[in-house]
Amino acid sequence: MVNVRPLRFLASAAVTCALAATSAGCTPAPGVPVPTSGTPASSSPAAPPTSAAPSPSPTPQDVELMLLAAGDVLTHEPVNDSATGPDGFDYTPLLAGIDPWVARADLALCHLEVPVAPPGTQPAGYPVFRAPQEIVRDLGEQGWDGCSTASNHAADSGYDGIAATLGALDRAGMGHAGTARNKRESRSPQLYELRREGRTATVAHLSAAYGLNGLEPPHGSWSVDLIDAGRIVEQARAARAAGADLVVVSLHDGTEYVTEPTDHQKETAKALARSRQVDLVIGHHAHVPQPLEHLRGGPGGDGMWVAYGLGNLLSNQGTQCCVAASAVGLLLVADVVQPPGGPARVTDARWAATTVDRAAGHRLHWTRDALAHPERGQLGTGELTDRLRIAQDAAGDVADEQRRPPRGHAGKPPVVVRRTG
Repeated sequence: MVNVRPLRFLASAAVTCALAATSAGCTPAPGVPVPTSGTPASSSPAAPPTSAAPSPSPTPQDVELMLLAAGDVLTHEPVNDSATGPDGFDYTPLLAGIDPWVARADLALCHLEVPVAPPGTQPAGYPVFRAPQEIVRDLGEQGWDGCSTASNHAADSGYDGIAATLGALDRAGMGHAGTARNKRESRSPQLYELRREGRTATVAHLSAAYGLNGLEPPHGSWSVDLIDAGRIVEQARAARAAGADLVVVSLHDGTEYVTEPTDHQKETAKALARSRQVDLVIGHHAHVPQPLEHLRGGPGGDGMWVAYGLGNLLSNQGTQCCVAASAVGLLLVADVVQPPGGPARVTDARWAATTVDRAAGHRLHWTRDALAHPERGQLGTGELTDRLRIAQDAAGDVADEQRRPPRGHAGKPPVVVRRTG
């Protein structure tokens, strides 16, 4: 197991305690002689030391966690060009606009839609992606704890691309879900252990895609998880048997550039909710924001949140190639509470809008911050207002908008449990 986020920007809270000492008379313990008047104290038998009354045990507290998830990471060639500097690729300036959101999350999960270029190959963009490995390094340094990797592009570079992607994530200290290098690894859920309030909360992350653009999973079906609701439910049960308190599933599904979820998306989400094994569903692939809903079912019958599609986090898409909404993404903020001795539950979900300023070098922004400071980019207030409205209309009114970076909770970064492989 390895600790992640070595360079994460964590805010810490200082707690100051003042202890006051007072002196008071002591009552001798039963059976200890009391010196009489005029008897030197030294002639009395020494009294055994008395123990202070035991302090009451602190009341166990709820474990509170904040999970963050984001849309598709797509390294189109213009994005790579914007990240190219004298020392090679550096995506840090492109990603920096959402630093406060990632830094304050207890667990941050990204979606790496594209495979990393295998050794001996050059990076490439659409239609057959090979991402520079630096994108993984920079996501890890920003504070993302792991990524889902099952997507329609997962097999673009064959088995070598899958192996290169998972190797890059391993080196960055990040978790991964949805692709595997061997059968044993494919059977291992990605677990994250978060130590809070003297207890450990374990989150499992699963991932699956609708297909591979006509390709077959390299080396067999175990290399890329494809969407099968029954199989995902069994994976969720296995994850709980392996110690997971919470199960999060990322699904790469839907119709590109369409806000309304497909019947397949809805049916899959409902099946997972009915199973009562899955706590949260995170959607990808459409490249535009889609609604958030709270479905019946879920663990304990308390319901299950689903974000059908978070749009794009980082890409070159927009009106010039696709639709205006493809320049818009959502950050998903989910609250998790686990009472002492009780199960962990997702108690609420919210969203925040993001956008990419292509003209300013593919800079990623939290949209409301960009609206407050339009001078920092190349997007005018009118365009930014339109993009915020796209996010609001797509997300719907079931979940609230998170209008400022969440406070987060004090605690160490999660421990990434290395998948067995």
